[in-house]
Amino acid sequence: MFAIRYLRWHERAETAEQALERLLQLFRIVLLKVDMDVEDALRLVELLDERYGVLGDMTMDDYIELLIAEGLLEERDGKLRPTPKTERLIRTDALGEIFRSLKKGELGNHEVPHSGEGSEPLPETRPYIFGDSTTLIDLGETFHNVLLRDSTLERFPLHEEDISVHETEHATSCATVLAIDISHSMVLYGEDRITPAKQVALALIELIATKYPKDQLEVIVFGDEARRIERRLVPFVSVGPFHTNTRDALRLSRQLLRRARSANKQIFLITDGKPSAIFDESGRLYKNPFGLDPRIVNKTLDEAVACRRDGITISTFMIASDPYSRSFVEELTKSNRGRAFYSDLD
Repeated sequence: MFAIRYLRWHERAETAEQALERLLQLFRIVLLKVDMDVEDALRLVELLDERYGVLGDMTMDDYIELLIAEGLLEERDGKLRPTPKTERLIRTDALGEIFRSLKKGELGNHEVPHSGEGSEPLPETRPYIFGDSTTLIDLGETFHNVLLRDSTLERFPLHEEDISVHETEHATSCATVLAIDISHSMVLYGEDRITPAKQVALALIELIATKYPKDQLEVIVFGDEARRIERRLVPFVSVGPFHTNTRDALRLSRQLLRRARSANKQIFLITDGKPSAIFDESGRLYKNPFGLDPRIVNKTLDEAVACRRDGITISTFMIASDPYSRSFVEELTKSNRGRAFYSDLD
């Protein structure tokens, strides 16, 4: 004979599905933090389990089998490696994390505030013009126009002037360069700034890919110098023993955007703020990590002004809160007439 025991319901009680997703998300979070190194990620999870019991009754072997079964890991060349599914989910996680605190609102294409030839139908209508797409015809208003002129339904004498079509809203594309700071200051004094920087980058990549698929997107990283990378490599990005050459990042971004056909061009600059290096006239790297060097700052601001003259807007995502960095970002934003978003590491 079976006995059924009912327990008190708790709002925060975790279902089996939620527990499973928590374990899978734990791996993705740790994997991003260790620059997509599976062995390091598994060692860190094992350490967390020893200290806090994060796996519950599950062993590490069970956990690895779960990750393989869920398609997050696969064996290649005798090693466990992350799958494309893992990389996609990490981008999705980042997008959710970045926008979780925002108020609910509409997300759409880049729209401009006037009507005309475009792709988004509006409620407003106008008379049909030869060449208009038949998909824009307002059947209700067209039928009404016919009845106003001639109520003989048997013949339904449709004339061209009876046809009404919806106005459309201009939807425009945008060319974007995403610039990620990989200088040593992104991990200085034990502060991990590169992981939140990569989360912001991945969120922006996922947002552009899903909401604005017609946009052009380039990704660069910068330390002593700036270089272009494939967007799929962003989770693997790591910090190096570099200074912060923001000027070179803006220069390369401007060079890439010159080739873009879109009229709208922008740079997303993800950094801890303060520039500490530039290339001088002879091509040698001039560096000064102490304070705000006027020579470095002025040359960097000159590049921001050049971006503005080329019609390029700079949006800076600052992953730090120290006064030096903030004052520079404010000057950069003012010079370019761009935007700045400030974030802490919590």
